[in-house]
Amino acid sequence: MFKPGDIVQSKTGGPRMRVLSVEDSRLYCARIDDPVEKEIEISVDSVSFYREEGNFGVC
Repeated sequence: MFKPGDIVQSKTGGPRMRVLSVEDSRLYCARIDDPVEKEIEISVDSVSFYREEGNFGVC
């Protein structure tokens, strides 16, 4: 389902994260705003694909 490069977010909210690698039911991610890309281990079940809400750019 998820692959390296995907942008995800915790189902409860929080910062956007880039998937670095996938191993079974675990994702290894880094926050988008982290220039060091510190790796965070997360369960696949606790995140979903990041999606912008609303009408951005519409005047």
